[in-house]
Amino acid sequence: MTEYRAETERLLFSLPLAGSAFRKVYFDPNMGRPCSMFVPAEDFVVSYGASDLVTCERATHIMKRTSNEVRKLQVSGFYSDVELGNPSDNTDEIESKYNELTGNSHGYDNDSRHTILEMQIDLDLVGFEDMIDGEESGIQLPYVVSIDLSSRKILSIRRNYYEDDENRMKREHFVHYQYMPGLGFYGFGLIHMIGGLAKSATSLLRQLVDAGTLSNLPGGLKSRGLRIKGDDTPIMPGEFRDVDVPGGSIRDNISFLPYKEPSNVLYQLMGDIVEEGRRFASAADVKAADMNSEAPVGTTLAILERSMKVMSAVQARLHASMRKELRLLSKIVYDFGPTEYPYSSEEDAVVAEDFDGRVDVIAVSDPNSGTMAQRIMQYQAALQLSQQNPEMYDLPLLHRQMLEVLNIRDADKIIPKDDEDQKPTDPVSENMNILRGDPVKAFIYQDHEAHIKTHMAFMEDPKIQELAGNSPNAQVMQSSMASHIQDHLAFLYRQQVEKELGVELPPEGEALPEDIELRISRLVAPAAEQLKNKNQQEQQQQEAQEQQQDPIVQMAQKELQIKEMQAQAKAELDQAKMQLETAKAQSKAEFDKQKLDQQAEIEKAKLAVKIAEDNVREQLESRRIASKDQIEGFKIGREIVESMTNE
Repeated sequence: MTEYRAETERLLFSLPLAGSAFRKVYFDPNMGRPCSMFVPAEDFVVSYGASDLVTCERATHIMKRTSNEVRKLQVSGFYSDVELGNPSDNTDEIESKYNELTGNSHGYDNDSRHTILEMQIDLDLVGFEDMIDGEESGIQLPYVVSIDLSSRKILSIRRNYYEDDENRMKREHFVHYQYMPGLGFYGFGLIHMIGGLAKSATSLLRQLVDAGTLSNLPGGLKSRGLRIKGDDTPIMPGEFRDVDVPGGSIRDNISFLPYKEPSNVLYQLMGDIVEEGRRFASAADVKAADMNSEAPVGTTLAILERSMKVMSAVQARLHASMRKELRLLSKIVYDFGPTEYPYSSEEDAVVAEDFDGRVDVIAVSDPNSGTMAQRIMQYQAALQLSQQNPEMYDLPLLHRQMLEVLNIRDADKIIPKDDEDQKPTDPVSENMNILRGDPVKAFIYQDHEAHIKTHMAFMEDPKIQELAGNSPNAQVMQSSMASHIQDHLAFLYRQQVEKELGVELPPEGEALPEDIELRISRLVAPAAEQLKNKNQQEQQQQEAQEQQQDPIVQMAQKELQIKEMQAQAKAELDQAKMQLETAKAQSKAEFDKQKLDQQAEIEKAKLAVKIAEDNVREQLESRRIASKDQIEGFKIGREIVESMTNE
């Protein structure tokens, strides 16, 4: 259907002006293929009180056919072979008005076309009556009758319902496109809606142009006696001519008519009328550059919807009519299409049986988004929402769709899909990819602890922080790294739960039956609890080790050790004193018993006791001095540590 684009452009150009346009979908026997032709509203006559094409009692298509075209249809058997004679002039009032507006002069000698009236009408033909139980019902049946207007001869009468249809429903061949619904069958266009405003604006524009012309080239009066050489020709710029003045000055003999400059009031009024017409027709310009990028999403969509309300409604009506046209076209392909595919193909070919009604024709375009600017604004609103909660959105998919709306090719290559293009890499390569802005992905079989440690070391590296912090993409890199670490952490948690459970869990994303999911949930719960307790114990041990490494804690432990040594030394001194007292008592008893006989032994014992006491005292004194020195040393060390901690 090579003419489809041109016919569609003609329809879309005529529709806003006239308010209604029609599309005729039929099988052309001369071309041997389906056709979809544009029919202007003035060439399709329907009673103004009809509701639609399905329920109207008569619809007439006024066609212009040359004698050769009519003859081809007669030879093919589409029309009856009757003599039509020469066509007569059938110019109607509408065509005459069109010729007047477009400046065309009608020449009948150059237009020898026949005017064919193709009527879709209900008739009760003799010999083809509707029968119910063997009797005539009197119901009129749908037919298509073609008549030559000049000769008043019938060219064809064809049944307009399927022969096997028991209900004898009328077949549809025309699709009605409406710009805006009217009060009757035909729709309203811009001529009906803003025709008066457009006429007023045109009148004001002509007045302004005339005022400027008369102001720049004014006319006037001159005295009868004033004579100018060559006064019949206009004076060119920079030209001087001789003037014979009968008396007085030239100013007294020439008077200009009082033409005014173009009025500012008229100019402002014309602008108001034009703006009112644009507002009334809802044809205001909506530009993405004029919208505030920081405005709330709701405000942006409200302005967009208000500005495009009428255009969106028109787009929705065109959408519904186009769907109807495609359904009629598919039916014609089924009725007249080929039984075999005309091209060689290894796969199942598309033939007429594919259009037998088992599969409906559903338009997949969005009738609420008529322009690219409108779709771009919608995606901008979605991107603005995604910035508030980016974790809730699939940002790569959203950006790919935005690129597709902008008609940028290879959107999948510009923003590759994770599942198809991502490959496992080592943690250093992942860090490099994040620096370059390339996508990264974690895989379940990787060593997640090693990856997390490498990524954390990379983020805590002061040189990396200093250099990457100056990059304009620092925030993006940070969020990408955080998201990647979370992926590894999720996989690590899964591996730890599987280790505690003793079996592997089903693959991620796999749909599970209800009973299997319940069993897995009941088994995983205690494993997760064990993992939690294990992690808590490890954390407590780690905290205890960290406390032991604290210098203040170490100083406190040293003080405790010193106090223990002092207590032990005191206990030893007390024990030595007790032993001394015991020795004294024993010595005195022996001295009393052997006072006379063992005087020498007593003196010797006293001397030994004295020597022992001196030794013990010396040992205790040395220990006390050593303990005192050690305590002073630890106190000095503690003061140094505290001063360092305060700094």
